[in-house]
Amino acid sequence: MDVGSAVFAVSCNGTAATGTRELQKEQQLNRFLADVERRALRIAEIGVRDRDEALDLVQDAMIKLARHYSARSEEEWTPLFYRILQNGVRDWHRKQVVRNRVMSFFGRRASDDNDYDAVAAAPDLAGRAPDEELQNREAMQVLEIAVHNLPARQREAFMLRTFEGLDVKGTATAMGCSQGSVKTHYSRAVHALREQLEEHRPDDEKH
Repeated sequence: MDVGSAVFAVSCNGTAATGTRELQKEQQLNRFLADVERRALRIAEIGVRDRDEALDLVQDAMIKLARHYSARSEEEWTPLFYRILQNGVRDWHRKQVVRNRVMSFFGRRASDDNDYDAVAAAPDLAGRAPDEELQNREAMQVLEIAVHNLPARQREAFMLRTFEGLDVKGTATAMGCSQGSVKTHYSRAVHALREQLEEHRPDDEKH
């Protein structure tokens, strides 16, 4: 994807500017965005190690700056923009951690320890081939449906442990039950999901 494709005009008000002052402000903002884009893209690309993802993050930061801070002084735009961008990069990493935790679930055998912890076992999925990424996305969609169909307490335990990253103690507090109950609900959820999602595990991991 061309770097230049990320440069775009953003209206300060979402509609055509009606006054000279508004038009000048809009032009200033567009010049600022055009000037900052290449540096921001480089920063984001270093942060996430993926050019397309970095471009999306930069564009999103531009849109948020225009929507929420266009009325601020030009001197404030730079720190505001980079704060938005860095928040976006942190949020991207948070989502990747959650995704990795969930996808680690598919790499375990059904006979593995009942206390298997998807939070602690999250792998690094960087560098996956396109066909593997597609398989992961499809597996995630199937997993969401399967999790939705779990009994309520099992679903709560699985989502708090795997998606939110809570430990057993934190999950027990959130669910208002004992740690032993959390382990039981989580273990039953894991076994039920593994049975439903057997076909989505790698071929060499199936039993």
